[in-house]
Amino acid sequence: MYSESDIDSAVQAGALSPDAAMALRAHVAAQRTVPAVDEESFRLLTGFNDIFVSIAAVLMLVAMGWVGNLVRPFAPDHGPSPFIGFAVAAAAWGLAEYFTRERRMALPSIILLLAFAGGLFAGFSTLLLMALGLSETAPGDERAFALVIAAGAALSAGGVWLHWRRFHVPITVAAGAAALAGLMLALAVAAVPSLADHMLKLVLLAGLGVFALAMWWDMSDRTRTTRRSDVAFWLHLLAAPMLVHPIFAGLGILDGEAAAAQAALVILAYVALALIALAIDRRALMVSALAYVLFALSSLIKQSGVVDLSFGLTALIIGSALLLLSAFWTAARRRIVGLLPGDLAAKLPVTDRLQPA
Repeated sequence: MYSESDIDSAVQAGALSPDAAMALRAHVAAQRTVPAVDEESFRLLTGFNDIFVSIAAVLMLVAMGWVGNLVRPFAPDHGPSPFIGFAVAAAAWGLAEYFTRERRMALPSIILLLAFAGGLFAGFSTLLLMALGLSETAPGDERAFALVIAAGAALSAGGVWLHWRRFHVPITVAAGAAALAGLMLALAVAAVPSLADHMLKLVLLAGLGVFALAMWWDMSDRTRTTRRSDVAFWLHLLAAPMLVHPIFAGLGILDGEAAAAQAALVILAYVALALIALAIDRRALMVSALAYVLFALSSLIKQSGVVDLSFGLTALIIGSALLLLSAFWTAARRRIVGLLPGDLAAKLPVTDRLQPA
């Protein structure tokens, strides 16, 4: 199985002509009876060897973390050593030199990137906490702790940038965006500690920023034929929960059994998210909000008196609606995009692969 990035790479290397690549995409789209641009393709597996290598890589990373915990030149005898994270990050980079740069294996590359970013953040944060004596956070140290998190996020973002320059794994940009979002949130709390009580609102603002970045990448590849579309996919996957959770939490859906008015608002919000998902041709928003709408609809059915069948009816209604939307995704999207102003529609992914960008 080959991804859009692989085809684009073949064109750049001269192994495949641009016309042949377009003909291949058109042929695959015709076989699926849906424009390939609506497939939201990204490569995760090329074969079972990806799973095999991923398992081996995880074992190697765990072993390196275990060894790193034994390195304590200045660490106390108790608590984690910062070298756990640094050892994991170093091992992840070394493995990526072969499995990412040479073999271009998708799933191992994703795991190694996440391990590298997480290892750097854990290592730097633990080191700074130890240096400041904040390994056991005491009352009154919230600002210092927030500054440590900000510093760890900033250093991790720098390492992720170097990783992107070296390996160009599409998920790397999303990892960097997550680190920068964490940096901004931590700095905000450090500057105004009372903002910690409004964290969901801050997360929503950060999510809007990540969503805007995702749309920027998407608009630069409206036909979704290059690696830029893969980068946008992961950014949308990051932005979706950052947007969805604060919105639905603000509607009070997490406070217990949803009242009828709350449930109705949740369903209306989900419909609005579905319309946005159709317009931008990304499904992450709908998937992230699915648990909330399931809970809301189930509450409505219970309140109508059908208690025993509430979950089954909810699953049947939502499942049927999503399958129907999936079957008519392209037609529904053409209708939605057709209702938008021309300038806006011209920036969204095309509704037909063969349509000029």
